[in-house]
Amino acid sequence: MKWDWHYAYTILPDLVKVLPITIGVTLLGFLTACIVGLPLALARRSRNKVVSQITQAGIEFVRCTPLLVQLFVLFYVLPLYGVALSPFVTGVLGLGVHYSTYMSEVYRSGIEAVPKGQWEAAKALNLNGRRTWIAIILPQAITPIIPVMGNYLITMFKETPILSAITLVELLQTAKSIGSGSFRYIEAFTLVGLLFLLLSYPSSLLIKNMEKRFPTMKG
Repeated sequence: MKWDWHYAYTILPDLVKVLPITIGVTLLGFLTACIVGLPLALARRSRNKVVSQITQAGIEFVRCTPLLVQLFVLFYVLPLYGVALSPFVTGVLGLGVHYSTYMSEVYRSGIEAVPKGQWEAAKALNLNGRRTWIAIILPQAITPIIPVMGNYLITMFKETPILSAITLVELLQTAKSIGSGSFRYIEAFTLVGLLFLLLSYPSSLLIKNMEKRFPTMKG
């Protein structure tokens, strides 16, 4: 089957039309991962061994089970218990919760990289725990890990095609529908790949520049 430029131009608007859905589920999922990941990291570092071990077990369970299985549980199993979620909300929660476990480890590594002297200085200034975390520890812990967080954002964006399995009409699902209607898949799938490349590559370059700025967290 030969490439048809006219057909490619014809279907391109349909693919671009669903880009906001793909981008939206990625950004909201990433925001969820960032928000949930921080308390997980703090709980993982808790002096209470029970809290720490339960948190670690939960993190490992989520990290070691496939994202697709987790999405199926949210979308197909929860309705059996009266909790029905839309494909978009399921995608946001699925991506967010799954990647929050990875983000928690990123946060934890950043926190543990803060020199002990900073903790001692906060104590010497008679700062309470909340003030110590907000004013001293978190700014120093999060800034160097921003490039790593950016890498996870790109990874999440490239994971969105898996959401077609829960009927979310994103880029890949739209390409499948176009292909099944015309029996031409090469143009649709190629355009999807190019759109992902065009959106991911500039972000990747930005992250590389940030890694140069914060070399301690590179790699």
